[in-house]
Amino acid sequence: MSLAARVAAFAARHRMFQPGDRLGVAVSGGADSVFLLHVLRELSTDLDLRLSVVHIEHGIRGDASLADADFVRNLASQFDLPFHFHRADVPALDDNLEQAGRSLRTAFYRNLIETGCVNRVATGHTRSDQAETVLYRVLRGSGLAGLSGIHPFTDPGIVRPLLELTRAEIEAWLRANSIPWREDETNTDRSYARNRLRHEILPLLADAFNPRLEEALANLATLARDEEAYWSAALESKLSAATAPLIIPITLLTAQPPAVSRRLIRRFIETTKGDLRQIEFAHIERILEMTRSSEGHDRTQLPGVDVMRSFEWLRFSKITNQPPPPRDYAFPLAASGIVELPGSMSRIMLQRLEKTDLDERATVGHELDWDRLSGVAGTGSSLELRNWRPGDKYRRVGRDHDEKVKLMFQEDRIPLWERRHWPIITYNGVILWTRRFGAAADFAAGPEARVVLRIDESE
Repeated sequence: MSLAARVAAFAARHRMFQPGDRLGVAVSGGADSVFLLHVLRELSTDLDLRLSVVHIEHGIRGDASLADADFVRNLASQFDLPFHFHRADVPALDDNLEQAGRSLRTAFYRNLIETGCVNRVATGHTRSDQAETVLYRVLRGSGLAGLSGIHPFTDPGIVRPLLELTRAEIEAWLRANSIPWREDETNTDRSYARNRLRHEILPLLADAFNPRLEEALANLATLARDEEAYWSAALESKLSAATAPLIIPITLLTAQPPAVSRRLIRRFIETTKGDLRQIEFAHIERILEMTRSSEGHDRTQLPGVDVMRSFEWLRFSKITNQPPPPRDYAFPLAASGIVELPGSMSRIMLQRLEKTDLDERATVGHELDWDRLSGVAGTGSSLELRNWRPGDKYRRVGRDHDEKVKLMFQEDRIPLWERRHWPIITYNGVILWTRRFGAAADFAAGPEARVVLRIDESE
């Protein structure tokens, strides 16, 4: 089977193209991308593809980089194809050069797709690239998701039709057809870990252990990718809806086999920070350890993610450079009105009601006797809504002595992160009511109350 036929079969198997697709072909000038352009031109009529050429000049290699751009521009002109060009200064970006270049390319491809210039972008990644990626991730201690390597099709519409061809096959085809390409001298620079893998470690391993090592590593990527796809679908029902922060019950993890728990944790981390960069095996195991501990509270910070356990709950929140919101708040309250609580989606509503206005749905413990409040009111008295403060205490309905609100939190196993903005209503500084624990005994509405102040909290 010819290389073009193999590319067409692989693309069809992964549903990379649809008739009429506007396909941007990412061409760097190297052998793989030049072959990609030639083979897609050969297939474009049968597949009904409208091709254009995409090139990014990264600003890394001076005149050689500019010469690459001219080479690719001439190719596009030779084939009478539209040319999408972007010039960047990657060394000026505050990031690892390789990572910065990859992010810039993805952003450019995404922009081309979002603006309608193309609806797919094809890149020239080969099975050789796949083998290098998988081995690199093995050496770094990647999990199964990382071993899935380079995917044939990824959002926002990037396809990789050459993943079943080797670099050697492609270069042999180009030579046989007298087709020139550009050589990037940085590909031979052994100071880059990827180049050491390509030129030293992979050949050594292939020679000493398995001459078909590239194929074995590429097969491992396929197996890992299929496993991850299955587990992703199987675990979807166990995933909470994405919120910020993400809060899950500990039992969601402790009730599962470790293999399932690890996958869930990775998904929670990815949901929180947007990716799994720098997340290692030890990070996942640390979170599992938190869920198994008998301790009520624990905390750890991963790259970009803060994970806190409090009682039966685990919270994943994104670490940002933004300062935390002020801890304390205080608002004056009217006898009838609504106040939005800071830092949450809930609100407090107060209603002053005559007893004849009351309905059977009134909640015991959340109504105050208005006459008692008026009896203790002095000049300038006021209702106030504020958050819980250390040292707060009061006597709630059904108790014979004051209790610290902090102890109530512990008894009711209120997670630490919920306490920060826990609402309390005071009257001249005296606590009248708190969320969940209800009215103070001295001011709670009893059967004799003629006018009540009803307190409701809603989302």
